[in-house]
Amino acid sequence: MTDFAKTRAMFDIPEGVTYLNGNSLGPLPSAAKARVAGVVADEWGELLIRGWNKAGWMAQPAVLGDRIAPLIGAPKGSVMVGDTLTIRVYQALSAALELVPDRRVILSDSGNFPTDLYMAQGLIGTLGDGYELRVVAPEEVSEALDDSIAILMLTEVDYATSRLHDMAALTARAHAVGAVTVWDLAHSAGAIPIDLTGTNADFAVGCTYKYLNGGPGAPAFIYVRPNLQNHVRPALSGWLGHAAPFAFEQDYTPAEGIARMRIGTPSVLGMAALETALDVWEGVSVETLRHHFITLSELFIAEVETRCPDLTLASPRDPAQRGAHIALRHPQGYAIMQALIAEGVIGDFRAPDVMRFGFTPLYLGEGDVKRAVDVLERVMRDRLWDREEFRVKAAVT
Repeated sequence: MTDFAKTRAMFDIPEGVTYLNGNSLGPLPSAAKARVAGVVADEWGELLIRGWNKAGWMAQPAVLGDRIAPLIGAPKGSVMVGDTLTIRVYQALSAALELVPDRRVILSDSGNFPTDLYMAQGLIGTLGDGYELRVVAPEEVSEALDDSIAILMLTEVDYATSRLHDMAALTARAHAVGAVTVWDLAHSAGAIPIDLTGTNADFAVGCTYKYLNGGPGAPAFIYVRPNLQNHVRPALSGWLGHAAPFAFEQDYTPAEGIARMRIGTPSVLGMAALETALDVWEGVSVETLRHHFITLSELFIAEVETRCPDLTLASPRDPAQRGAHIALRHPQGYAIMQALIAEGVIGDFRAPDVMRFGFTPLYLGEGDVKRAVDVLERVMRDRLWDREEFRVKAAVT
């Protein structure tokens, strides 16, 4: 049985703060401070460049990939960690397109995270030659899949509303028409059960700084289905994805398997923090996590709808149709969120009017939910949000 009291004790959350923003940035795992300090002092400081061999720095991307793999239903040797999610989207998308050279259409939906669409736009602008990004409403994706589609590129959980796509059904539908799938798991990994193997997904990418709690700017990951790995050509053919990086050959020869998806030098300090974040997951059942999330989110929705009638639920009503955050709408959503943060309840805002609240039993319980709604009710009832300073948009919302 998963012991969430134990996992809650593994995080440093400031006194007096109810943190409901793990869907954007997970909190600090307590062990990360000592681990990163140790890497700086004992590995970088003492070993210097010898750390690449003696401290295992060079192996980190694959070692951490194998630790993430069970959380996303992937086998060992199918996940590589490193670089950013934006880079990983480009890498997966370009590799996927080469698997269907006779097709030119990338299909996505209007709920996709904008950077995924931007990367697709940039890639097809480079390729030219009739490539097209076709964007439809989320509920129209299945119907839009036909034999003109090369790639189905979707974010499994909508970053704004938390709407959840049916990965198994849409992957099967895409394969039935000869398309390749690229799934973005940014709001899924560490939040909901994922079965990349069972759904037969082709490519998947994700970040580690949200529900995996790897820290700001933590490295991303990429998954390639094992039987495709030696057939994909990395468009971003970095030296560490070479079959023999230290042979310093002039021409690129891809490494075998998932190793070819490595690009540049790994971020050793970032990976050290991620290592401690993944320690939290030892013994944690994602299925049990999901069950407890639903309990917390249903409590939150019920309390909000009873006590804050001016707020509108933007997430799907059915918990089976949403991820691990709850979205509420209000025309003054930004100011309301700033007022909440000033009162120690931290969520975030997404334009034009969405307030997001992330729930994970790793460090949240029913008491946190009730306190958050107590504060939210007071902010709404007493119009605490109606102050000029709360309307001034910060660089990060």
